[in-house]
Amino acid sequence: MSEQTSKRARFRLGLTWRVIALTSLVLLGLAALVTSLGHDTLERQFQESRDASHARHHREAELALERAEESLRELAGVVAGAPGLAQALAQGNAPHANQVLRAHWPTLELDAGVEQIRLYREDGTVLAGRGEESLVAPERLDDWLAQVLDTDRPLGELHCCDHCRHYTLLPVLLDGESVGIVMLSRSLADLTRQLHAVTGNDVALLLRGDERPEGADPERWLENWDGQLQAITRQAQTLPQLHLVAEAVEWSALSREPARFEHGDRTVEVHAIPLTEQTESQSGGHLLLVSDISSQLQAIQAHTRNLFLVALAGWVAAEIMLLLILWQPMHRLRRLAQVLPGLASGGFSQARTAIPEQHARLADEIDLLESTTLDLADQLETLEGEVHRRGRQVADQLRALGQERDFIGSLLDTAHVFIVSQDASGRITLVNDYALSTMECSAGDLIGEPFDVAFPGLVPAGRDTGIPHEEERPLQTPGRGERIVAWYHAPLAVGHDEPPGRISVGLDITERKAAEARLTWLAQRDALTGLHNRRYFQETLDRALAKGGRGAVLLADLDKFRDVNELSGHQAGDELLRLVADTLQQNLEHRSVIARLGGDEFALLLEHADADQATQVAQHVARLLEDVGLSIGNQRHRASASIGIVLYPDHGNAPEDVMASADVAMYKAKENRARPWHLLHAIDTVKDELEQRVYWVDQLHQALEGDTFELMVQPIMRLADRSVRHYEVLVRMRNTDQELLMPGRFIPFAEHSGQIVQLDRWVLRAALRLLKRVQADGISLAVNLSGQSLHDDGLTDYLTAELQASGANPHQLILEITETAAVTDFSTARGVLQGIRELGCRTALDDFGVGFSSFHYLGQLPVDYIKIDGSFIRSLTHNDDSRVIVKAIADIAAGFGKEAIAEFVDQEALVPLLQDYRIAFGQGYHLGRPVPVAEAFGHG
Repeated sequence: MSEQTSKRARFRLGLTWRVIALTSLVLLGLAALVTSLGHDTLERQFQESRDASHARHHREAELALERAEESLRELAGVVAGAPGLAQALAQGNAPHANQVLRAHWPTLELDAGVEQIRLYREDGTVLAGRGEESLVAPERLDDWLAQVLDTDRPLGELHCCDHCRHYTLLPVLLDGESVGIVMLSRSLADLTRQLHAVTGNDVALLLRGDERPEGADPERWLENWDGQLQAITRQAQTLPQLHLVAEAVEWSALSREPARFEHGDRTVEVHAIPLTEQTESQSGGHLLLVSDISSQLQAIQAHTRNLFLVALAGWVAAEIMLLLILWQPMHRLRRLAQVLPGLASGGFSQARTAIPEQHARLADEIDLLESTTLDLADQLETLEGEVHRRGRQVADQLRALGQERDFIGSLLDTAHVFIVSQDASGRITLVNDYALSTMECSAGDLIGEPFDVAFPGLVPAGRDTGIPHEEERPLQTPGRGERIVAWYHAPLAVGHDEPPGRISVGLDITERKAAEARLTWLAQRDALTGLHNRRYFQETLDRALAKGGRGAVLLADLDKFRDVNELSGHQAGDELLRLVADTLQQNLEHRSVIARLGGDEFALLLEHADADQATQVAQHVARLLEDVGLSIGNQRHRASASIGIVLYPDHGNAPEDVMASADVAMYKAKENRARPWHLLHAIDTVKDELEQRVYWVDQLHQALEGDTFELMVQPIMRLADRSVRHYEVLVRMRNTDQELLMPGRFIPFAEHSGQIVQLDRWVLRAALRLLKRVQADGISLAVNLSGQSLHDDGLTDYLTAELQASGANPHQLILEITETAAVTDFSTARGVLQGIRELGCRTALDDFGVGFSSFHYLGQLPVDYIKIDGSFIRSLTHNDDSRVIVKAIADIAAGFGKEAIAEFVDQEALVPLLQDYRIAFGQGYHLGRPVPVAEAFGHG
């Protein structure tokens, strides 16, 4: 059986849905039948009502014709009885007869609609008349006259030729004898209006002939019916409808039964009522009744639709009720169907849980089926328990026999380990395929051989087979070389009367050993340089300290390594680190432990070395690094280092203390430009420096976070008029005792820890807010920037943002940098100063004269002021060299268009000298001491 066939076989339509499907077919059929019967009934009733309406219209038309004829007869009687008319007829007096008719004619024509009056003598000749000419054929008229004269009775005729008219002929009596005949005729137009008023339908008068009359209106000619419309109600609406039905329906069909057609969104019915027969002498006259039956047909459709919807609602309600009735029993049957297969697999408790006990008074077939299922579950469970009890005994015996076979077979055939069994004497009795394939030999080569001969080790395995133990042995294999195998030996019972043997399981751990060695190397080495890392170095130092021996530690930090990364990129920096590491390793690995601690720091551990030996190694390292260089494009980077030297245990008994002392020594080497190394001496001084450094770093952090710095200002006086419009901003720190500390207490630590940049920004922000308050008085403020801030990439953006936030005038802000900081990194300083000036600020070069004093740099630096260092100003009154230097600086500043400011003016005698040298400004305790902002400006 194919897969599709099996899927079709598995598909089952539930009994509930079968019942619903069948009943749905029946109910939907009944709904369709009822709807159809109802529709037919409504159609039949509608047709019956239309037939009755047509019959009623016939009667109404006949009554209207009779009333019209009676009315015309009464009018003829009035004319016949007019005074003098009978005498005129008898005498053949035409003038008198015309005079009588003339007297009655206006009333008859206008009020009664009479179109024609004729007076005939007994011989049939016309004596007098009024109105239109007669359209009746002479022969027919003679017949009418003869009939009236013969019977002496009135005659009424409906005659249609070119027009359809009522004719009434009445004998005129004189002394009881007929002396002539009066004839009146009237159009049927009034009849159409009367029928329209009575029936509510539009009415048209149709005259059928073989051809269209001359002079007839072409719009009223119906070509297909050969008819002319003589009269029509609501012509604008009815005439297009009649044209449409005339094109769609033959006259023969319309004459038999009414015709229906669609006109726009309306349904119209046309019914023809014959008036006269069509003959050679006259046209056939017909009344056409045009009825709008749209509302009746729409009502039939609405009733049919409602009937169908009600039938559908009944079907849905019936199916829902049927579903509700069948759902619970079918659910119980489905539950039984799900439970019964589970009995075959022992699902007895599930069956009892799924089928609740029933206590219904009136049990049905499903209750009986559930009860039977529960009984069957109990019986099968009892039977299964008995089978299990008997089968368990057999299974235990088979399991005991198969365990050994399966265990040994699976181990021997699938395990990727060496499995070797030995007898009590240590000879091999069994070996698995993995061991044979690894050693590339057959079982016969190993069976019977001693284990220690087949798998030799450094120490024999021994014959104590009763104690489990493990060992590692090398194994020479033909194809894979030497392997390391970890053996696990355990006793193996052979028989009751035989001594126990031994089973040995060997695991090849060669790759694990290699991985462990690799991980050990990675854990101890620096990935970039291949040197030992900080962790290994500290562990080695810890072991050296634990031995109680003596030695030295050298900590080397590369100088200006940051410039290499910034100028040539981090890849160049990494390459320089590798060159330094290779140099140290090639020359010093035999006598020291060399490590890279991270970044650009290297450390050397010299065991059993004294101070002289350590100093010699440091000097050797410095000389080695002189030859290390790296060229990147046009840049040539040379390696140099500051080396700190400490001895242990003199400078510490723990690795942390030794490394901290080495860090201090290294920084002292950086401060000492005379030589690149420094040997630390007094341990107490080192500890004090470390404690001081930690203390001040913490104090600076708290002051920055708590905003406990305060500004002070010192006036800078214009010497020409002793006016002050220029102040230098100074910073003080308030400690926990609320004392103001001088900058010399904390600035060095801020520079060493890198916090000086944050401090510069704090001073800038506070100074700009102060400048905003005092700039209206023409005050300018000068703020010092540290050398580290020159390397702050965000300085210009920060200054721009603060100027905008504070609203201070940048032209009244002067930013000062020291001569040493400017010349040390000239290009950076020049760029920063230029950026500051582009913001509108002014710049000053502080402490000029104590650094490089290069006038060449002075001309290229974009500064507005030069502050002459106070060491020259103090000795100006008694030192000729100072006078020469100050005068030269003042002249050069003036030559470059810059103004000079003299610092440390502490006596009046200096003022005239400064004025003689054309120095514009002076600053010092004699001219004004630093004071708080509130005291200087009166602002809080």
